[in-house]
Amino acid sequence: MTHPYLQFAPHPRVLAHRGLVTPDEASAGVAENTLAAVAAADAAGARYVELDCHLTTDGEVVIFHDQKLTRVTGDERRVRDVTLAELTAIMQDRGGLITLADLLVAFPELRFNVDVKVPEAAEPAGRIIAPHSDRVLLTSFDESARLRALAACRAADGSPATSPGRTVMISLVLALALRQSGRVRRILASLDALQIPVRMSGINVFTPRLLRAAHEAGVEVHIWTINDVAEMRRLVALGVDGIVTDRADVALRALG
Repeated sequence: MTHPYLQFAPHPRVLAHRGLVTPDEASAGVAENTLAAVAAADAAGARYVELDCHLTTDGEVVIFHDQKLTRVTGDERRVRDVTLAELTAIMQDRGGLITLADLLVAFPELRFNVDVKVPEAAEPAGRIIAPHSDRVLLTSFDESARLRALAACRAADGSPATSPGRTVMISLVLALALRQSGRVRRILASLDALQIPVRMSGINVFTPRLLRAAHEAGVEVHIWTINDVAEMRRLVALGVDGIVTDRADVALRALG
């Protein structure tokens, strides 16, 4: 059965990568993964928003991508070394910090792809997501963090959609290459989507064989991070279910 996260929404799916920050908004100082970026994606008509989360030193799950604040704010500290109040003040003129809990309440019509960036954020993120899990996909590059977040969510009576971490994805690509169909089916059985790049480290991750196997198992394939319209259209023509993009506004116009 299709998870509610993937029901009743446009296809192909456009996932706003870290929200939406247009060049004009970026020049005005708006950063990714902020309240302003999510609001912009919502205003552009995106139904799916991909975001990342970390844990502050006082235990708050916040929307932020990097472990350190440097790239976004110039501050050399890590997210886990600042309080919610400190980070809120730092992000005030950059689009506004938002916690995961506030995000899910503030945008009740949006579906969120939540990427857990550090293990310590996994369990609290899972608990926060539980009441909203019908419109959340949980993932992490760190497979152990993904599984911990899922377990915490399920323990709180939530059942989110999920896509695999790096090690599971590598196992799937290897099983496909070796034509281990039973292993491929077992890997896909617990997943709702594969969210992958076209290639990584010179290796093709997205292939017709992967797409076919995923679809036979009822699993969607979403490709990141695609900003070129011709490439978006090429992938959709091949049968890809979703495009993760920094320019959701452009993608919605091109694929609508």
